[in-house]
Amino acid sequence: MDTQHLQAFLAIAETGSFSAAALRLHLTQPAVSKRIAILEEQLHTTLFDRIGRQVSLTQAGLSLLPTARNILQEVAAAQRAIADLKGDVRGQLSIATSHHIGLHRLPPYLRDYSRSYPEVKLDLHFLDSEQAFQEIIQGRFDLAIITLAEEMDSRIAADVIWRDQLRFVAAPAHPLAKAKTLTLKDLTPYQAIMPDMNTYTTRLIRTVFDRQQQVLDITMVTNHLDTIKMMVAIGLGWGVLPETMIDEELQILPVQHPPLTRPLGCISHRQRSLNNAARAFLELLKRDGLHSV
Repeated sequence: MDTQHLQAFLAIAETGSFSAAALRLHLTQPAVSKRIAILEEQLHTTLFDRIGRQVSLTQAGLSLLPTARNILQEVAAAQRAIADLKGDVRGQLSIATSHHIGLHRLPPYLRDYSRSYPEVKLDLHFLDSEQAFQEIIQGRFDLAIITLAEEMDSRIAADVIWRDQLRFVAAPAHPLAKAKTLTLKDLTPYQAIMPDMNTYTTRLIRTVFDRQQQVLDITMVTNHLDTIKMMVAIGLGWGVLPETMIDEELQILPVQHPPLTRPLGCISHRQRSLNNAARAFLELLKRDGLHSV
């Protein structure tokens, strides 16, 4: 089996679409279809059911999926190991990062890294932290720089690089902004604007409300913190944002609560060997790192 054929198979299985797989692999859709046809001919079986525009794995495809992942990961590990024997920092470095970290934390690191290691091709993807975590579990990226979960999977190595101090905020003209002191109960009658409940950040905030037996009623949801900032700034509701994002458009609310912080850091799969390019980037990040977990 050719690894290119397996890459096409895995891309379709993960995206659920021949066209999406073609975009991921930078190929035409007919080229992807041809690779699958050759693979199916070699295996003497059908790997995908195609009903209209819907694509799903057959039983044979489901059986092949974990083996294909393992083969491609082993091949990639061998390529990295051979390239690293020279000690050079080159090749490709694939990174997944959240939008907030990618826009507000990473730029100086990416700039310094690209200047120090111009022969490395950076492959940067913006994903929600939770999705990036799953991509690392599946072995799709070398590193992910994300909001870290409270409990880390044993398969994951993590380094805390920053800690975000979170603040309750509202527009200066919002009714809550006039109060000299507030409790969580005071917030509940007003609209809250938060990331999705499945995100690490909102789960952290929900825990604070639950401990005080208060209801966190989220009326507007967006996972982009810059969008939340805009919506809060024009008075649509209150929110919780990192202190580093707060400016004259927002007012910190004097809410009595335990300190709210969220760890931001870099993760990798413990069973995926990091190439020289990944190790160099991780060392650059860890110069400001707090500790490893």
